[in-house]
Amino acid sequence: MSTTSDRTSVDQELVEAALEVARRYARGDNHTVAAAGRNADGRIVTALNAYHFTGGPCAELVLIGAAAGQGAYELTTVVAVGDRERGVIPPCGRCRQVLLDYFPEVGVIVGQGAELRTVPVSALLPGAYVWADHQED
Repeated sequence: MSTTSDRTSVDQELVEAALEVARRYARGDNHTVAAAGRNADGRIVTALNAYHFTGGPCAELVLIGAAAGQGAYELTTVVAVGDRERGVIPPCGRCRQVLLDYFPEVGVIVGQGAELRTVPVSALLPGAYVWADHQED
């Protein structure tokens, strides 16, 4: 399991959980990406994107809601995978920003095949706008 203090390892169980959701439940154009996240208590939460021509939510955003609905408010690691065995895919810019805002210490699994690695979400957004830094107490 990868934690925020151990970025060199990749949470393979998390990758496999996302791959299993993509293999089992991705159907057609509406659900093409699965995501999985590990909560601080060890639970794994999974989700699928909900594509819509108006800009439906990515799998990572659905994952945040699904996790909250299960009382998992401390995601430590997340990963997204594509259907049709496309493997791990990086989060889009919007998802990177939302992950940073909700979970500033979360690790994100990126790369392909043997080159998978876990990086801090902040590394995916150099010079990022940090919403919490601009809120009044």
